[in-house]
This record gives sequence, C-alpha cells and structure tokens, in this order.
Amino acid sequence: MKQLTKAEEEIMQILWDLTETNVAGIIEKIPEPKPAYNTVSTIVRILENKGFVDHRQKGKGYIYFPILERETYSNQSITQLMNNYFNGSFKSMVSFFMKKNDMSTEDLESIMKEINKEETS
Repeated sequence: MKQLTKAEEEIMQILWDLTETNVAGIIEKIPEPKPAYNTVSTIVRILENKGFVDHRQKGKGYIYFPILERETYSNQSITQLMNNYFNGSFKSMVSFFMKKNDMSTEDLESIMKEINKEETS
C-alpha cells in the first residue's frame, strides 16, 4: 500500500470523517489559510490514482468518497512504523512510546485491559 503525503493524509482524514463530499466540501473543512480549489482537486485526483478515493458524478461535478478504510490505513502505517524503526518488535515500539510519553504503570495496565477486552469481544 502506498504512503500518503501530509497534504494527502489531511484530505483523507476529511473524507473519512465526511464519508463523501465534493472538493468545495473538503476545502470548507480545511483550516485557514485555505488552499486553492485547483490544489485540492489535484490532490484528490492523486488519491484516486493511488487507490484511496473514488468518485461518482453529480450534475456537472463529482462527489468523492474513500474506498480504503481509515482503520486499514492506520494498521498498515503502524506496521510500517514498527518494521522501519523498531525491527518489527511491538514490544520495542511500546517501550519507546512509554519512555517518551512518561507513561505510568497504571496507564499501561489500563491499555492492557482495553486490549484484553477487545480480544474477548
């Protein structure tokens, strides 16, 4: 799966939140300073070429919608992060984030309870 640039990811986050919209709807959700219409339109077409987005015609314009789920992309990104920076070790990655974020033992126990709850569901 291809990686997204920062600008592409910003637009994908908006599309995942809205589920479908036109370019004007995307621009509306982008904070100031807003990019030009043509810039956003170009990024959306790039996302289409990468297989993240599709469209349907509505009148003279297009409605865009994600064809890749947020969770699928998140899982792939986390796996790539783990493989590239932590030699594929989930334990090393969690340990790194615990140290960098001053997580307490209680925080870790809480996370483990959530994981265990998901596994039994």
